[in-house]
Amino acid sequence: MAERLDRVVRGRRVLVDGSFRPAAVGIREGRIAAVAQVDAELSAGEVTDLADDEVLLPGLVDTHVHINEPGRTEWEGFATATRAAAAGGVTTLIDMPLNSIPPTVDVPALELKRDAARAASVVDVGFWGGAVPDSLGSLRQLHDAGVFGFKAFLSPSGVDEFPELSREQLLRALEEIAGFGGLLIVHAEDPAVLERSGNEGGRSYPRFVDSRPPEAEISAIEAVIDGVRRTGARAHILHLSAADALPVLAAAKAEGLPVTAETCPHYLALDEEHIPDGATQYKCCPPIRDAANQDALWRGLLDGTLDFIVSDHSPSTPERKFAGDGDFSVAWGGIAGLQLGLPAVWTAARRRGIPLERVVRWMAENTARFAGLPDRGRIAAGAQADLVVFAPDEPLHVDARGLLHRNPVSAYDGADLSGRVRATLLRGRPVNPEGPAAGRLLKRPR
Repeated sequence: MAERLDRVVRGRRVLVDGSFRPAAVGIREGRIAAVAQVDAELSAGEVTDLADDEVLLPGLVDTHVHINEPGRTEWEGFATATRAAAAGGVTTLIDMPLNSIPPTVDVPALELKRDAARAASVVDVGFWGGAVPDSLGSLRQLHDAGVFGFKAFLSPSGVDEFPELSREQLLRALEEIAGFGGLLIVHAEDPAVLERSGNEGGRSYPRFVDSRPPEAEISAIEAVIDGVRRTGARAHILHLSAADALPVLAAAKAEGLPVTAETCPHYLALDEEHIPDGATQYKCCPPIRDAANQDALWRGLLDGTLDFIVSDHSPSTPERKFAGDGDFSVAWGGIAGLQLGLPAVWTAARRRGIPLERVVRWMAENTARFAGLPDRGRIAAGAQADLVVFAPDEPLHVDARGLLHRNPVSAYDGADLSGRVRATLLRGRPVNPEGPAAGRLLKRPR
């Protein structure tokens, strides 16, 4: 007689090997022990039968989340962020090295981050390190301590304690990281272009977009690619907004350079034409651009130039997000979207005839592979039993006051989306947003 399972989840639509099929997923000791026929006789302590309108997905992996604790926990903290993640189907996230104080630019700061996360996280959490001018030359220490890679800005980050790298310092960082086989992830906007494009600000959203033109992204991405070509280091372009940069990336990939790129739900689901003047809840850098640009970003995903989709969850207090009474040059730039990434992207994708299977590949399988976590982002024997019960056709009306991240501000407030996460399982156990912190702290796989 086969060994008894801890749990079996049965459904008519289970995402296995890139397509939906009837299946029974057997779980033992936190891992998927078997993916069997839906009517297979499996002995288990608990059995879950999905409703007819539900599908079973792998847990999402979000590699771009700003949690801000310690130091700016009033903006966001591990308790609230990870609960929002679980409510959105995210079972693994990687935290950015800013906007916490201190930023994660050395091992003592990393340990402070881990201490803050350890008792508060309901999903698994890993950490990026920071490459700032003062940390160059000592990045190997953070690498050996288990960070997943190093984030750098090429333009001002918005917080004084995380300064940007010059072009010369970018090359030094790439040379250093190449020496130990690490990864540099880059906020790619050219400060010289931003300075030339700067304007008087104000409540006009088009004026804000004009202040951060596509040329800023293109120029900075070209600098990163040149550095990769010269050093052999791996590099990744964060939150790509400007579709005009896609040919530059495509050429680098065709050349065989180790360069990857991401985009975000807000660039795929929101567009400039529908953003009112003074609505600073939509402000992010680089900005949300027009509908034609959005169409091109979707094409970039479909043809593989863009590798995956992540939230860039970057919240702040309402006072900072709405500072300046609608002046985009004053308000904090960042979108709080961790809980809504899956329904937002799925709503936009289905309008374009893009199947849910592709969406999950971009938000789970590809992000897990990028992070070096091959046992996540898929439903297969041996994988970690991180699962999401999703109702793709259920309407979801967004009320920011009901979201679980710390402050009730969202660019999606009032939106009508399709799809609702009904349950999230971490290592085979349902995540209770109000329950104990069962998340684990992750180190980069060696």
